[in-house]
Amino acid sequence: MSKVAWYDVKGKGWLRDVFVLLHPPYTLWHLSYVPIGAALAPRLDWGLLGWTVLAFFLAMGIGGHFLDELNGRPLRTKVPTPVLGITAVLSIAGAVAIGVFIGLEETLWLIPCILFGSFIVYAYNLEWGRGFFHHDFWFGFAWGAFPAITAYVAQAHTITPEVVMIAFFALMYSWTQRVLSLQARFWRRKVVEIQGHYHLRGDGPVVPGVTTWGQRHTLKLEHIIGPPEFALQLLSWAVIAAAAGLLLLHI
Repeated sequence: MSKVAWYDVKGKGWLRDVFVLLHPPYTLWHLSYVPIGAALAPRLDWGLLGWTVLAFFLAMGIGGHFLDELNGRPLRTKVPTPVLGITAVLSIAGAVAIGVFIGLEETLWLIPCILFGSFIVYAYNLEWGRGFFHHDFWFGFAWGAFPAITAYVAQAHTITPEVVMIAFFALMYSWTQRVLSLQARFWRRKVVEIQGHYHLRGDGPVVPGVTTWGQRHTLKLEHIIGPPEFALQLLSWAVIAAAAGLLLLHI
């Protein structure tokens, strides 16, 4: 079986399926928006940050990804449908419970965030509204801006212009991820064969392994899929590094 993503691993069975279902690089990417948002608060409560990260991991990392697999089996896993559904529901319920607890303890402003989060995780992944919510903008907002804003509200109990700008950054950054990911996924999962050739101009860019200009070269799938997937790897490490750097300011 060919890889369904650049982070796919060899092998088969539940161990491989669960690993791929969790989308480790992307889960870490979007969880990074939580500490980024929280670190903007004047005072950082580390315990509260831990609970917030756990809530988003349950809702996005497990619940959202398992719901997505229910909707058409894009990762081609063999995990039984009841297991996917029950795990998703329990994970999202756990996230909501954590959110309600934090809201009652810290600020009731979190309650609207909890209501939106519990709605969008189902609406996006199950494509409610004839796919209206399964859109680039909603992905960027729900998986980028929303975690940053929610984490800040949990810490600071308010919203400021600074966190709004960071949320806009997170929205655009996650939107970029979706654009690149859709391109890569189409060629990796849908295309089974590609035929074509290209010729290099004398003043064109240097391509590794090519020493003679003007010759005909075979177009390969990795020529198309390689750049966006490498960009995704760089972007994932970049946002993780940004989150770590901001947290270090509070040590």
